[in-house]
Amino acid sequence: MKKFLKQTIIFGLTAALLVLTGCGAGNTGSDGSSANTASGSAAETASVDLSGQSLMVYCGAGMKDPFTDIAKNFEQETGATVELTFGNAANIISQITTSNQGDLFIAGAETELKSLKEQNYITDSKQLVKHIPVVAAAEGNPKKIASIADLGRDDVTLVLGDAEATPIGKIADAVLADANLTDSASILARTTTAPEMVTALQSGEADAAIVWKENAADKEQIEIVDIADMDKYIKVIPAASLSCSDTEHAEALEAFLDYLDTEKAQSVWVSYGYELVQ
Repeated sequence: MKKFLKQTIIFGLTAALLVLTGCGAGNTGSDGSSANTASGSAAETASVDLSGQSLMVYCGAGMKDPFTDIAKNFEQETGATVELTFGNAANIISQITTSNQGDLFIAGAETELKSLKEQNYITDSKQLVKHIPVVAAAEGNPKKIASIADLGRDDVTLVLGDAEATPIGKIADAVLADANLTDSASILARTTTAPEMVTALQSGEADAAIVWKENAADKEQIEIVDIADMDKYIKVIPAASLSCSDTEHAEALEAFLDYLDTEKAQSVWVSYGYELVQ
């Protein structure tokens, strides 16, 4: 199967940041995160002039579209510059620990922050929106997939995420293991990002995939299969502040984190099929 390399995309943006120190020197709170209690009613952040200030943000490749929009909107309101780097979780973690650079990491799941927390790269994190895994199939669901058990049938082929590179791959492995399908499932390929799985389904290279809801919703040639048992695998997308953040970015980081709680930012997530954390 032809695989598409992850793309690292840098955008100019406006942003406002929190005070952070050199990477590897920070400490997390008692639970390593602070929940976002806003549910669409957060007060809008007042526009501030952050011209000349910058921010470096890492983001999971599957969230490229909504987070690009959020960043662009923030850029227009503040005049700051935000560099967005997209990739799979393993790649991003490697970049952070190798370069000792960056201000914020938008991860596909809170579990992806574990190694960074252990190395004291995370100073704080906040919950943004739910990350919902689903079973997607070819348009019309020709194999009549109706349950997780059907993913282990001899006539059903799968494309899944790489469990070493991305949280959706870890979730797929958990789904199969919980259903005792690890040995029986026919896995044709593993990809390093969720969008690559969608491309494989669209090209007819597999019958089904376990992928994030927003990556499969409203895509041509595929459809989401309604399987209630997938609900227990729902994750939460966190915004994790990095201890290697440049102290000169503090004002921009603080403003950007505040902006992520606003109705305007949340409405972008919702427009792409995400659900708010209640």
